[in-house]
Amino acid sequence: MVGTGTIINVVGIIIGGAVGILFGRRISKSLRETLLMATGVSTVVMGLGGVLSKMLVVNPATGQVSTQGVMMMIISMAIGAVVGELMDINGAITRFGEWLKKKSGNSGDNSGGNFVTAFVNCSCTVCIGAMAIVGSIEDAIGAGYTTLATKSLLDLIFVAIMTASQGIGCAFSAVPVAIFQGGCTLAAFFAGSFMDEAMLSNLSYVGNVLIAIVGLNIIRPPEQSIRVANLLPAIVVAVLWAKYCG
Repeated sequence: MVGTGTIINVVGIIIGGAVGILFGRRISKSLRETLLMATGVSTVVMGLGGVLSKMLVVNPATGQVSTQGVMMMIISMAIGAVVGELMDINGAITRFGEWLKKKSGNSGDNSGGNFVTAFVNCSCTVCIGAMAIVGSIEDAIGAGYTTLATKSLLDLIFVAIMTASQGIGCAFSAVPVAIFQGGCTLAAFFAGSFMDEAMLSNLSYVGNVLIAIVGLNIIRPPEQSIRVANLLPAIVVAVLWAKYCG
């Protein structure tokens, strides 16, 4: 059935959130803070690893290492920042998080962190990335849901840790995942496989930069956080770059 992969992913996030809530209530504040720092650093490293896998190229003949796509990344981030700030995507997601907080009865959330901050950080991490796009396309065109099933397991573990350290807001990242991946699946179902290898490579490149920024936000004071949601248009610019400038 089309959409099975997204359903599995959403269920995995919900389970991860439930595990995190139960675990988070049984650990001390100091442990939650240390776990939060560990999660943030791990997210930074994960994002940087993805960036370097796309940026660095090894010449098989000489063994020399060179870089690629740096200009694409810089321009995509710059244009994406301008567009995102004009659209105020971060503000829209924050307002959506506040709405979810009220509707879910978590206005007095004391589970270890700020509900909206946790929601934004976790949502950006589990929604950004090539696995979400590729898996949704595969699910739509009948190529199976193995990619999204694998992603759901990774998300389950990540969300469990994030929820234990940041609070219940992380568990509600299941909502944007359902909307984003479900939308990608529907688009691919009606339009066919519209992403080629170059587009997916650029998406992964810039997407991992954003994941690294999410990690920085986790370990930095809230007042110094980067409005990562306002950088999301950079992914669209990167994909368009592959199509028209690649």
